[in-house]
Amino acid sequence: MITSKESPYILGIESSCDETSVAVLKGTSVLSNVICTQEVHARYGGVVPELASRAHMKNIVPVVTDALQQANITAKDLHAIAFTRGPGLMGALLVGVSFAKSLALGLNIPLIEVNHMEAHILAHRIANPENKNPDFPFLCLTVSGGHTQIVQVKDATHFKLLGETLDDAAGEAFDKGAKLLGLPYPGGPEIDKYARKGDPNRFRFPTSRVPGLNYSFSGIKTALLYFLEDGMKKDADFITNNLNDICASYQNTITNYLLEKLEAAVKETGSTQVAIAGGVSANSELRQKLIERAAQWGCELFIPDFSYCTDNGAMIGIAGYYKYLEQDFCGMEVTPKNRMALAT
Repeated sequence: MITSKESPYILGIESSCDETSVAVLKGTSVLSNVICTQEVHARYGGVVPELASRAHMKNIVPVVTDALQQANITAKDLHAIAFTRGPGLMGALLVGVSFAKSLALGLNIPLIEVNHMEAHILAHRIANPENKNPDFPFLCLTVSGGHTQIVQVKDATHFKLLGETLDDAAGEAFDKGAKLLGLPYPGGPEIDKYARKGDPNRFRFPTSRVPGLNYSFSGIKTALLYFLEDGMKKDADFITNNLNDICASYQNTITNYLLEKLEAAVKETGSTQVAIAGGVSANSELRQKLIERAAQWGCELFIPDFSYCTDNGAMIGIAGYYKYLEQDFCGMEVTPKNRMALAT
């Protein structure tokens, strides 16, 4: 164990879905953050779990090696291994968990389990050149392919879930909407690209009315499907001729829905600091609208660097760092969990 005056070297391993990522942190500073994206899923229009786990097994050793080399340290310099325990794809998680356990055992250093969603939020606590990090407590909208949540962040290890999607996530709505439009996977960035050239108010799509601060995105996908079917009955080239406007209108509906609930959460909690996290936080329209809305709400806004939006090892490392300070370690009996609640 290191002294209180020193900063620990933490290795963060992320393998919850289709990205094998490993980072090295010294305290809250990122020394390396290597991300290996699995290209194999593009041909299937979505992540294939079995292929994801196979790719993780192939990538994990070279990605760890690269991360250590970029950080200019050796494995013997590490003070702890942090890894994603869940939520995520069971097979993919198993690769990261097994490797982390083996490495920690071989080095005789502590093992730290990390909740993937908490890590997305805590990416905002990574040291940055502007020294612009939210203080605790703050409010965070976490939007990704698998999750959509509004979370009150009490401190680095305590969270309060205020609202979440009752069915599909916002990122899934983007990806499946893109698939209906014939766009390649991942579809979210594709919709964002075409939306920049379109009219966001040309077409209307309904959103589900659900209680409190919860969301539902399954209905908007169905609405898009029926909308496209009706349009193509009249014009076989309906999608091609209207692609920009369809993308802009669909994206506009989703982003407004996200921020409608977030605004209600700001009012309910009285929060003066708002952050966004997760893969969908890279969406250009969502970022721009949030800048405008946060100013109207009187809130200080925190938007992550693009490198920390998608799944990455650095966010696992920073979550591991805070647990390391509390000596919150786990044993070798730990197993992955495809579902995992936030720490309260």
